[in-house]
Amino acid sequence: MNNNDERKPSIVDVEKGQPEHEHARQQQQQQQVAGSRLRPPSALEPFASEPSGDDQPGSRSASGDRFRLVLLYVLQFTSVGASIAAVVLIWVYMGWEFGLPALLITLAAVFIASGWWRWWYIAFVTAPRDIKALTRYIKLLGLVRKHAKNNATIGDIFAEFVSKQPEKACLIFEGRTWTFREVNDYSNRLANVFHSHGYKHGDVVGLLQENRPEFVATWLGLSKLGVIVPLINHNLRKNALMHSVTVANCNALIYGEALADAVAEIADQLPSAVALYQVNEATQQPVLANAKDLTTLMQSASKELPVNGVKKPNHHDKLIYIYTSGTTGLPKAAVITHSRYIFIAAAISLVAGFRADDTFYTPLPLYHTAGGMMSIGQALLFGATVVTRKKFSASQFFADCQKYNCTIAQYIGEMCRYILATPVSPVDKAHKVRLIFGNGLRPQIWPQFVERFNIPRVAEFYGATEGNANIVNIDNTVGAIGFVSRIIPVVYPISIIRADPATGYSEPLRGKDGLCQLCKPNEPGLFIGKIIPNNPSRAFLGYVDKGATEKKIVRDIFRKGDAAFLSGDLLVADERGSLFFKDRTGDTYRWKGENVSTSEVEAEVSNACGYRDTVVYGVEVPNLEGRAGMAAILDPERQVDLEQLARTLKDTLPSYARPQFVRLLSKVDMTGTFKLKKLDLQLEGFDPSGIEDSVYYLTPKGQYELLTPAIYEQIVRGEVRL
Repeated sequence: MNNNDERKPSIVDVEKGQPEHEHARQQQQQQQVAGSRLRPPSALEPFASEPSGDDQPGSRSASGDRFRLVLLYVLQFTSVGASIAAVVLIWVYMGWEFGLPALLITLAAVFIASGWWRWWYIAFVTAPRDIKALTRYIKLLGLVRKHAKNNATIGDIFAEFVSKQPEKACLIFEGRTWTFREVNDYSNRLANVFHSHGYKHGDVVGLLQENRPEFVATWLGLSKLGVIVPLINHNLRKNALMHSVTVANCNALIYGEALADAVAEIADQLPSAVALYQVNEATQQPVLANAKDLTTLMQSASKELPVNGVKKPNHHDKLIYIYTSGTTGLPKAAVITHSRYIFIAAAISLVAGFRADDTFYTPLPLYHTAGGMMSIGQALLFGATVVTRKKFSASQFFADCQKYNCTIAQYIGEMCRYILATPVSPVDKAHKVRLIFGNGLRPQIWPQFVERFNIPRVAEFYGATEGNANIVNIDNTVGAIGFVSRIIPVVYPISIIRADPATGYSEPLRGKDGLCQLCKPNEPGLFIGKIIPNNPSRAFLGYVDKGATEKKIVRDIFRKGDAAFLSGDLLVADERGSLFFKDRTGDTYRWKGENVSTSEVEAEVSNACGYRDTVVYGVEVPNLEGRAGMAAILDPERQVDLEQLARTLKDTLPSYARPQFVRLLSKVDMTGTFKLKKLDLQLEGFDPSGIEDSVYYLTPKGQYELLTPAIYEQIVRGEVRL
């Protein structure tokens, strides 16, 4: 029996209940023999310039495939030789009138049999997409190089628009319009306050504030001094919040009055050198002990840009830190320089086709890359108007777009599902939105969403805050998150490589030569982006923690010494190069639009349960985006106090990270590795009818109650909300 037929299905296949790629894989094996053996290398090797290693090291099927390939080569050359001889005989004995048609027919037959026709067909149908992307990419590189040559910072570029259009709406927040002049004035006042307090180039001031225009103006003002601003998730509490402040080595922390209680919980644990600044809605209002009243201080500050004694930041200086949950612990601070911010904001603008006269709508958190860079960047770097709000509202999404005449709106997949679930309304199509962009719009609801809300274009994108493997869907392919060119892959070197099942599909699978192996079309694998230092589109700046940075780099990809950013995600590419997201790898899952690190949640759950053995993983819930967190706790004596557990986790974890399900284990199979056991538990899901252990779910009241088969069915039908 062929060993390929015995291949264990990937985690993606298993979790869906069947090896969905099996049929595609078998077709691929047939096509390898029939068509791809003479295909140009560029059609299969996105940034490899030499062979990528054995196809399946040590496999009997690999030897069999090579034998069949050699045999077919012999048959092919024999057939070609016989065909040429036949054409010559016809030409000699029957004349050119018969010989020429015979020659053309023979050439056509050889062309089809060799497989070249397929490559040319793919090149023909994808050329418009690739040429459009190439043109926009060249434009992007030109803009980036211009700003680099001018040593431009975010503040410099924004100042140009303040001069050109001071009274144009820059930010609109829940009915209040901030002009470019007002944003600039606020940022300068804040910069003067901190300059007078001795803050200088290279200092770090954390920012903990809810969505509002002041959030943007605050970090913009500090950037004019060269101060680095970590943008802290305002949902974090206690340990996670404390970690976010200390890991960035903050000299000070600015926080809004709505978050004063969260800061008060960690105030005694903060290093004494960390100064606190509270922003209130009005002047002369109470603040926390030892905190300064920033609102009152700014009232008398100058609106002019501070110059004396200020070291001007440069294009490559650190601008902000944006936290990512990663795969191995508490939030990691990813480094964003002025040049990186410019590249990300400009890339989505130019590649997706934004315009300076567009009005953008984003209800996303401004401490994340999507809202804080991709949308806010359109105002700061291109002079557009951006509408935001404190929190996302499904019922108000398109109502807001209509109210503010928005032409582009931003989403994440969870949002689209919530919006689609709202009752049909006259405002559904009474808007001017010409394009929506974001990530996570599920293919299952994509067509219904664009039809109901009359959306001409969807620019689904994929990327990591700190990564260099960022892509955009520019041709409206349903479900695609971007593409890799099949004819000019060297322009943007990204690849999908085979993943090692033994590592939970989080590490690359290598051949006998130690190099990585490229996936074939329709074969899921790890998505990587080649690292080219000093190239803004290919650089990987990493994290504040250098050890965490190194873990995201994979080396010796297609030749010894090369390196790439390891995304940690499983993607699949179809024959035309369109890319589709399949799953996250390692110990991270996504819930409520946020990445959740299982190791962080495991630590909190274990601590709350008296340091019991705990594993945390994500489980799929029908009709819901991402994966719901599930904690499996070893508790054979049933001593865990679930009421206390719920109260503790409410205090220590943000809402999206709290396990939605708890499973009390009677025993743990200690013969397998911890990772494999977690996979076994994950595959069993949360259906109590198929689990011997007791399973509990988190009710809307925030309590863990027994999950019965009846309640399970209600969750599946959407009658009980998680």
